Order: sequence, then structure tokens, then C-alpha cells
Amino acid sequence: MLAAYRRIRAATEALCAGLAAEDMVAQSMDDCSPTKWHLAHTTWFFETFVLRAADPGAAPFHPAFEVLFNSYYEAVGPQFPRPRRGLLTRPTVAEVLRYRAHVDAAIERLLAREELAPALAERVTLGQQHEQQHQELILMDLKHLFAQSPLRPALRPEAAAPSDRPAPPLAWHAGPDGLVEVGHAGAGFCFDNEAPRHKVYLRPFLLASRCVTNGEFAEFVADGGYTRPSLWLSDGWAAVKRLGWAAPLYWELSEGTWSEFTLGGPRPLDPHAPVVHVSHYEADAFARWAGARLPTEAEWEMVAAGVPISGNFVESGRLHPTAAPHEPGPQQLLGDVWEWTASAYLPYPGYAPATGAIGEYNGKFMSGQIVLRGGACVTPGDHARATYRNFFPPHARWPFGGIRLTKDA
Repeated sequence: MLAAYRRIRAATEALCAGLAAEDMVAQSMDDCSPTKWHLAHTTWFFETFVLRAADPGAAPFHPAFEVLFNSYYEAVGPQFPRPRRGLLTRPTVAEVLRYRAHVDAAIERLLAREELAPALAERVTLGQQHEQQHQELILMDLKHLFAQSPLRPALRPEAAAPSDRPAPPLAWHAGPDGLVEVGHAGAGFCFDNEAPRHKVYLRPFLLASRCVTNGEFAEFVADGGYTRPSLWLSDGWAAVKRLGWAAPLYWELSEGTWSEFTLGGPRPLDPHAPVVHVSHYEADAFARWAGARLPTEAEWEMVAAGVPISGNFVESGRLHPTAAPHEPGPQQLLGDVWEWTASAYLPYPGYAPATGAIGEYNGKFMSGQIVLRGGACVTPGDHARATYRNFFPPHARWPFGGIRLTKDA
């Protein structure tokens, strides 16, 4: 457990290599947070839910941090408003790094004990998984921040290289139907929203062999997809009109040629790579235009169950989707892009959140959100699994969200 803790904490700081202090304090929109805040909040999580549980009388590193870096845990106490996190010039980045070092030293002393109580060990594991979620959020938020600059800076100039192969032809694969079981079971970590395992009835369906590509989505754009209300859900069409959507987030048209902003800076649009940074509304409209639909999360999980955890994750260094391999069976189920489903983010039958503040982690967000599955090119590989339920509001575009089609058999 100590080795995993050190590895995950070091990976977070490695993402910040090359950033200036100015990069780490700015906030590009209400939904994003400054990198400095992510570094501090993940540390606050360990201090609050692990160290304080081990020693309730321990003094905090700084009393003000209990408010500044509490995200949404009402049972812990008040929070600094999320839309104003970019105004926190103090504490400085250097002070936040000292905070991390202080808490790391305390956690390491705790983990050096011969045996942790099971409940405390579970908190440490939850904190590590939470930190990995914020590693992805750091990259999402930095990309959105850098995209606002006319300088178009690159986080990693070597990232987002074009695909080294064309996308394979789209094929359809029959998924399991009838009465099936979904949800996490057995050994290994899962978030509480992945359980309990339960039965679902599935009608016969076909799942696409790969994700929708930029080239295919460009055809939707060229065919007037963003101008045809018949393709859109009502709320989606309202968003198109209100926000002026005409293409995926980060696409730019110049002299008839599309490019996109990436964590490697501006790049020509790769027609073979999966389309990314589309909302659920855009994914749903494309599926309707294509004569298909989005999969339910149960359909997706039943196909992904048993698939080895491998793919284009953050460890590849690409930090951008790439073309699917030419191999049999469904590809890109894990890695490349989070795949929007047709499923609302709701509790599974029999779900019960944990008691206390830790129970606020997932359960209270089960309203107005849509489930995404699979993991992305900015997701740590050992954080992904077939039962993982990511979720965002249907209008969200800054996550690395993409599209896989499904149709009835």
C-alpha cells in the first residue's frame, strides 16, 4: 500500500512538470479548478478522511485549508465557492507543495505500521482512487485553460501525434441479451456507485466495433447536423442555440480545413482518431443522424466484461485519442475516450451510501447526470475497469467524452 501511495502521489506532481506558477492558479470556467487547488484538495482528502480518522485530536496543517480545499463535503464544514477558486493567489504553490509533503510524511508514518485497521486501509485506498480521478481532472482543466490563450500553448509538445494507422471499417457485434447481471462483484476496489451487483433484462442489440471517428463526425457537421433541430433532444437544441455550438469543443475551421486544440498544442484534425470533447447531446444527435443510438450502460458493461484492461491511457504519453487497432472484436472499450451512454446516473437497486461525510462522495450527485463508461487517454490505466461509472451533466464538453454506437438487433 505504501508503494502504491508513493507512486500515485508522485504521478500527480509529475503532471505538473514544466508548469509555471501562473499556469497553476488560473481558472478558465466555473466547472474547472486551478491545478494548485487539485494538488491541495487531494491532500486535504487524505488529511481529513485518513489522518483525522487515525488521530481525531491531530491539529490540521492550517485551519483555513479545511475551508479552502473542501470541495463539497457538507458534513465536514463550509467550502470556499467553486467559481472563485481562481482568486486564491494564497496559499502559494510553494505552500501547497509543503502541505503535500507534510501530509505525505504523516501518511507514510501511518502506513509503516505493521497493520492498519481494515476501515482505515479502505480510506487510504479510496484516497488513492480519488487522487487518480483528480489527475484526469488536472489534464482536463489545463487543456481548457490553455485553449483560452491566443498563444495556444502546449502542455506536452510531444503529445497528440497523429494516428499511425487508418481506422478499421465499422463492424457490429452482438451483445449478450436476456437476463444478465451487472455491477461490481468479487475482490478489488470499486466505488460505492458500482454496486450492488444486480439483474437487468437486455433486448438483443449490436454494439459498434470502435468509437466514432473525427472523419465520421465531420460528415455530420458538413451535413448540417448542428442546424437540424429534428436530430436533437429539446435541451440539446436549446444548448446549440444558446451557446452557438457548430462543432466539437476545440475544433477550429480555417480556410476550409479543420484543426483541433490538444494537450500538444494545435494539430490538424486526425480523421481516424475518435472524436472527443462532445457533450451527451451531441453524441445523441450524431447517433440519431447515423440511424443508431447510444448504448445503455448495462449493454456497454456486458460487452466490456472480461476485456483485458489495456489501451491508450495516460501512461502512453499521447494524451489524445488514436485510431483503433485492426483486431477482431470490439476495440477501444477501455482508454482513448469516455463513452457516453443513454443511461441516467441513478443508484443501482439496493444502493446505500456510506454513513457520515464519506457518503457524500457519489450518492448525492445522482440527479441530472449521464453515465460515461470506459476511461480515456488521460485516465490512469490501473484506474479503469468495466464496472466504472463516470458521470457528467449532458451539456459537459470539457471531459474527454466520445461516442460508440449501438442499434437493436
